[in-house]
Amino acid sequence: MTKINIVILAAGQGKRMNSSLPKVLHKVGNKSMLEHVITTALSLNPENLIIVYGHGGDIVKSSIDEVFVENKFIWAFQDKQHGTGHALRCALPHIDNDGATLVLYGDVPLISSSTLHHMQELYDGGVVMLTAQLNDPTGYGRVVRDEGFQIKCIVEEKDATQSEKFITEINTGFYILPNRYLAKWLNSLENNNNQDEYYLTDVIAKAYRQHIEIRYYTAAHNYEIMGVNNKLQLEYLERVHQCKLAEALLEGGATLLDKSRIDIRGKISCGMDCIIDVNCIFEGTVILGNNVTIGAGSLLKNVIIGNNVTIKPYSIIEDAKIGIDSLIGPFARIRPGTELTGGAHVGNFVEIKNSIIGQNSKVNHLTYIGDSTIGSGVNVGAGSVTCNYDGKNKYKTIIEDNVFIGSGTMMVAPVTISHGSVIGAGSTITKTTEANELTVSRAKQVTVKGWVAKHRDKK
Repeated sequence: MTKINIVILAAGQGKRMNSSLPKVLHKVGNKSMLEHVITTALSLNPENLIIVYGHGGDIVKSSIDEVFVENKFIWAFQDKQHGTGHALRCALPHIDNDGATLVLYGDVPLISSSTLHHMQELYDGGVVMLTAQLNDPTGYGRVVRDEGFQIKCIVEEKDATQSEKFITEINTGFYILPNRYLAKWLNSLENNNNQDEYYLTDVIAKAYRQHIEIRYYTAAHNYEIMGVNNKLQLEYLERVHQCKLAEALLEGGATLLDKSRIDIRGKISCGMDCIIDVNCIFEGTVILGNNVTIGAGSLLKNVIIGNNVTIKPYSIIEDAKIGIDSLIGPFARIRPGTELTGGAHVGNFVEIKNSIIGQNSKVNHLTYIGDSTIGSGVNVGAGSVTCNYDGKNKYKTIIEDNVFIGSGTMMVAPVTISHGSVIGAGSTITKTTEANELTVSRAKQVTVKGWVAKHRDKK
């Protein structure tokens, strides 16, 4: 197979994005557009991957190097943006005379590996270009053919005649170009056009005049060749991307109550008979077991969910493990470092952080559990708090098996609630309790006569 270099043009400023962030770092599916393109490019195993950068260069380089820590890319700087031909010319010092060069774009994030592989298969020493058919080709360069239906040139819309504007076959900007001609073509480009730019598209006419074969492949999906110039286009591609991910879940057997109302910002895998309600968000790596139900409006990030788990609406679970047969929510927040070992109930307006909840234990209402280990068969009453922080350090609370915590209990860590203990409602526990005994810790109730009459506002 021919040795192939890949050049990603990623130097554009993106003024219409109205953002200080370089255009190629804006995200689709929680990955920058440039990250999407690089990932696709790497699937072709290129000899070299060259990224032409310019605006916000240091930010672009550091962002990409942080993601692709094990990959070494070649960076070529374009100091001023004088068109795509000039951008590719900046990469010439890193391209030898052997093989071919595939041109990609950092702001066209949904180009597929399949399409690029098809282009690669067509390469036979000449030029391969990717075209598309659009009902409304406004804004795109038109593919002009000769009498024998051979591609002879590309005309940008601003330079096109009225008849050429009726052509619906458009240039996508994706090419495979033979390296042995590339330097000569790029160095001979002229900027005598309405944009005063060096068009990479002009190399097609040069190849035609040299009787070099120009092959083409038509993109299977038009969204693959859509670039982003503003936030409206970015949002459109986000929805396309999300719909593709949702369809993959549906094909894998998951039930989505509305595939247009799901956001996957990472990777998700589903076991059998999973049901996902509307407006759920999945980030990082999420693994769902069999028979898992996710309620509307829930957010899961870096979570492993066991079989037969029900997550009721508007729950947030992050960096946690949820054991089999557990029930969570609604309106529960499970924070990092939490593990439910199985059969646990975590109810409405409960927050749990960095804690282990044992088998069949229940924390059902309006409660905070932090830096704790809770055994099996425990019931924590409404409004209870593990007071784990003294303003400087955090301490651990241990609640052993078969404990009953009455409502409104404050457990001041470090403290152990011994197995079988019953804690009276409204208690403040600061010492280890006796096993299998009732512990009550309250101040004496006092009535202060005359206080209300003295302090109440008189009308």
